[in-house]
Amino acid sequence: VQLQASGGGLVQAGDSLRLSCVLSGRPFSSARMGWFRQAPGKGRDILATVRWITGATVYFGSVKGRFTIFRDKAKNTVYLQMNSTKPDDTAVYYCALDPGSGAWGYWGQGTLVTVSS
Repeated sequence: VQLQASGGGLVQAGDSLRLSCVLSGRPFSSARMGWFRQAPGKGRDILATVRWITGATVYFGSVKGRFTIFRDKAKNTVYLQMNSTKPDDTAVYYCALDPGSGAWGYWGQGTLVTVSS
């Protein structure tokens, strides 16, 4: 299993951005995928998760109401739609897969998002 994240870049505060994470290989039926981020000098924070089969989502922290996680099973891809971006959203964003064990065992390489004020 490999994850390939993309879509990062430089945006202005208030702009929207969509990140993508392509999964190679078929996820397990009980899998969930998540998006995380790590700002400079800080730890890695979980943002949102989605169940692969049902599409059920969970959101964490300040991204609630601004970010949306969703998956396209036909494309083996998970997205993070980022709206109303803020400078505090500047970070490296990672996607990850929990194959059903409860642990995030697979990680993408990260994509940098920079939000200017």
